Amino acid sequence: MAEQIAESASASCPGVDIRILFLNGDDNRLTGGALPRPANGAQPSPQAVIVPLLAGPHPVIDAAIDAAVSQAPGLVMLAAHLGPHPLLAGAVHDRLSEVGLARAGRARGLNIAAGASGVLLIADRGPQAISDAGVTAVLLAARLAIPVVPASLGDPASVSNALDRLREAGASHLAIAPCVIGPETEPAAFDQLSAAIGAPCAPPLGSHPAIAQLVAIRYGEALARISIPSH
Repeated sequence: MAEQIAESASASCPGVDIRILFLNGDDNRLTGGALPRPANGAQPSPQAVIVPLLAGPHPVIDAAIDAAVSQAPGLVMLAAHLGPHPLLAGAVHDRLSEVGLARAGRARGLNIAAGASGVLLIADRGPQAISDAGVTAVLLAARLAIPVVPASLGDPASVSNALDRLREAGASHLAIAPCVIGPETEPAAFDQLSAAIGAPCAPPLGSHPAIAQLVAIRYGEALARISIPSH
């Protein structure tokens, strides 16, 4: 999956050396590819931009990434999470439509055969993740013309509150839409949630083309933050 995303992102970033790195859970180091090292005597400047493959905040993984960046050779710039962004809403919509839970066209409602009248948008863990996913939920609701409410994976209270809000909005038949890339979350967690509330679940975002687009966008935004001293 990461290889597909990197290959697609490279098309939007010609000439950029894109490397796939993984977190080593034992010591929070980045593995899988070497980061460029600064030349001797070189002026301090970012040697690399790290773009986390995260749709939104994840307290544990974010802390591990911060620790890994602090140990990286040279100066490394950390880009923002991929979300919130309108592209995520489109990607979630596509994933729903791929499994028959939504029509492919914009703002045409859910498939009548599926009988779904509301969407539970599942972000990853933490209150900030729910807040960021709330932006995606609003955009997705506009596309589908039905209620969409965010909740946090692993937070039963947030799921319960979201279900109450959906029922109050008249949604009696639900669909679950993961707003996560995939590897950061155990697949069984969605299976368990689907079984617990009796609602079908779309697949995670994975290597959807929008993810590669967002990687390129966050990379560009990070470069724009670099201040170039005037001479």
